[in-house]
Amino acid sequence: MNKNKLFLETIEAPLDFLFLIISGICSYYLRFAQIVVQYRPVIFDLPFMLFLKILVGVSFFSLFILAISGVYNVKKRKLHEKLSKVFVGCSIFVLILVVAFFFNQRFFSSRFIVLSFWAFSIIFLSLIRIVLDIIYRIMLSKGYFVSRIVVIGSDDNSYRLISEFKRNRGLGVKVIENYDILDNDVVDRLEKLINETSIDVVLLTDTHSDKHCINNLINLCNIKHITYKYSASLLDTKMINFDISTISGIPIVEIKSTPLDGWARVWKRIFDIALSFFGLIIMIPIYLIVGLFIKLDTRGSVLVKLSRIGARNKTFKMYKFRSMIVGADRMKKDLMQYNERNDGPLFKMQDDPRITRVGKFIRRASIDEIPNLINVFKGEMSLVGPRAHEPNEVEKYEDGHLKLLAIKPGITGMAQVSGRSDLKFEEEARLDIYYIENWSMWLDIIILIKTIRVVLTRKSAV
Repeated sequence: MNKNKLFLETIEAPLDFLFLIISGICSYYLRFAQIVVQYRPVIFDLPFMLFLKILVGVSFFSLFILAISGVYNVKKRKLHEKLSKVFVGCSIFVLILVVAFFFNQRFFSSRFIVLSFWAFSIIFLSLIRIVLDIIYRIMLSKGYFVSRIVVIGSDDNSYRLISEFKRNRGLGVKVIENYDILDNDVVDRLEKLINETSIDVVLLTDTHSDKHCINNLINLCNIKHITYKYSASLLDTKMINFDISTISGIPIVEIKSTPLDGWARVWKRIFDIALSFFGLIIMIPIYLIVGLFIKLDTRGSVLVKLSRIGARNKTFKMYKFRSMIVGADRMKKDLMQYNERNDGPLFKMQDDPRITRVGKFIRRASIDEIPNLINVFKGEMSLVGPRAHEPNEVEKYEDGHLKLLAIKPGITGMAQVSGRSDLKFEEEARLDIYYIENWSMWLDIIILIKTIRVVLTRKSAV
């Protein structure tokens, strides 16, 4: 999903919380307004500060109910569908409030506030979506949020889709190229086109394409991190994660490389920020102690910044406690002949002369990776994900390994808790790809718990 479009979708929740508070405040002051009091005198005592405390709790609860009702599902929906979800969600949580307040006469006696809160919340939350929809359409007209697409196919459905993309700007799609059939020559031409210009989506509508060519096309999209979609008649194509939508009455299937998309990505990021911030605070004593020992052991900085490849092939600097002598990177080339790993692009040497005395300890205890929390907080890494590899290692990846770059690398992952450095590279890659294709928040929690157990038992430290 386009990052700017995702921002418009995810900003709905904090805006909803703000306007739920505003709705409650409006309801409270409306109840005490003279125009209402003259017809319905106030016969209860509810100080504003007490009401505000209740309102904050109710608003958080309301967000939970709205989420369950599907209000924050980032799947593209028409505006009237979003507004109906808002109406249903607001009605459900207000109904729950009425039932809850029924058992507390003090609050239930103010049912006017509850009912007006329901009305205000529907109005304000609907207005938020109307305004965001207007902003989205304005941005589309200015060329933002537009997905650049390549269509492969020459049947009636292909031409109907291309015509609809050109006619309906609200779809946010611009057709860059149209190939009549799918063959190996088209895959090669498409790869050249991708290298020369920006492509977001490849849509296959050729229902008679050769399966071998389809697999080549899917692999190309995975390697280049491009969304792959196809017409629904190609149901024999292998799918792990998919989404189905319709355009101009034609079913379109999108194959996702990972379920980590939309709000799932937002929740994972919130989880990362919260735990990394907490970790950075409680680990301060460890930073000071380890830093002191590193300084006493050898000359050089306490932290090192190592080049690593992250999501979508982006290079970033990974923070670690220095466990090697100064200039260790320049010595690696001379030590390659002693590499004990011949199963892939990684380097490992049991008695690496570059590792310091303190370095051996902090590696064995996995303490050297604690500063990775800085990268997690900055958004360059995640707590859980595939292992982050060096640029020269990624250059040696085979095509199937490039899927490892679909999401952010992690401090820990399935490979680390399933054998750690004892695993061969292919086994490690297979586990990380399984994680990418089967991600869930619960899976992250399980891996983090297993990581703690592995570190405490000092099993096969990296």
